[in-house]
Amino acid sequence: MHDHRRLGRELDLFDTDPLMGAGLPYWLPDGAVVRHTLEEYVREVERAAGYRHVYSPVLGKRELYEISGHWTHYGDDMFPPMRLGAEEVVLRPSLCPHHALVYRSRSHSYRELPLRIAESGGMYRSELSGVLGGLTRVRAIQLNDAHIFCTLDQVVDEAAAALELIGRAYADLGIRATRHRLSLPGEGGKYVADPDLWRRATGLLEQVLDAAGVDYEAAEGEAAFYGPKIDVQITDPAGRESTLSTIQIDFHQPERFDLHYIGADGAKHRPVMVHRSIIGSVERAVAHLLEQHGGAFPAWLAPVQLVVLPVADAQVEQAGEIVRRALARGLRAELAGPGQGTLGARIREARLVPYQAVVGEREAEDGLAAVRLRDGSRPGALPVGELLDRIGARVGDRGVGLWAAA
Repeated sequence: MHDHRRLGRELDLFDTDPLMGAGLPYWLPDGAVVRHTLEEYVREVERAAGYRHVYSPVLGKRELYEISGHWTHYGDDMFPPMRLGAEEVVLRPSLCPHHALVYRSRSHSYRELPLRIAESGGMYRSELSGVLGGLTRVRAIQLNDAHIFCTLDQVVDEAAAALELIGRAYADLGIRATRHRLSLPGEGGKYVADPDLWRRATGLLEQVLDAAGVDYEAAEGEAAFYGPKIDVQITDPAGRESTLSTIQIDFHQPERFDLHYIGADGAKHRPVMVHRSIIGSVERAVAHLLEQHGGAFPAWLAPVQLVVLPVADAQVEQAGEIVRRALARGLRAELAGPGQGTLGARIREARLVPYQAVVGEREAEDGLAAVRLRDGSRPGALPVGELLDRIGARVGDRGVGLWAAA
């Protein structure tokens, strides 16, 4: 059974330090590659789906979260305010109030909707030290977040499209959803007291799930404070279930922030706000990928995609040229020379690298490389250009496969 905390340290992906504090991991170079590649993948998928990206501050005035409802309904999970002169500012617990202000900053016509705003942004939650662990429960979270501002008759289509994006990402990453959950409010003052809001939003999410043909279970007490949500659940190797991706329908914050658009009739109308996250937090996504793949990331996501292994010193120059050609093609490649141990030891050290290219005397003379794949298969010796073409094509296609027939 794989534990992402152990793997993360063994593979030099992330670590922690008491001086930074509990629940505040830092990313080492290889981990930063995984994180950056994952974030860029999501941005690319979002751009193709019509999202526009923004950046917003990680701080906001206390008043902002009073308006959004976070201060009342989510205050126990927020860091205490910091006083700046006569004002109090807070580390944000969520990106949605900031995106509501981004929308509100400009006037909008019904012709612009749906308006899809996305951001990979930091948020902060005052988790108790007893629940913190590795990358799965942290205090500083990098969230793949987006908010869609749309008309009421666009809501179901937009939420359904978000569910399709989640499915596509899971296929590319090799993630299997355990189940889909319709998260509903429970008892108590945690939730916005507006029965009509909950009824309308829940009905719309049920339409989305029914149209997608996915089985789902309703769960009371799991909703966001402002509305119900679809939670895509995953399970770790120890059988622990958690939420990775979410879709939420929100009538509350558009009202609180007095958001509107100009309709075809020339009058002001209230948009609906759809919250969605394709892969949730980067931290939790990487933790799950580590445990699911045992550190053997899909080739397009691997920190090192190709390692070139010269058999002897005489082949180091040719091996280095292969590395340079691979880097020029945008592949992440490294040289593992004889000075780093026997060929067998170097092959074992690079066991999680998707592609290994061994260069012996014969290969160096003929411009070839003997290919070894991480799964143990050996496609044979190939011309270097063809090898790099084949690897580049698989990486560019993403997905979890390593090799395709010529």
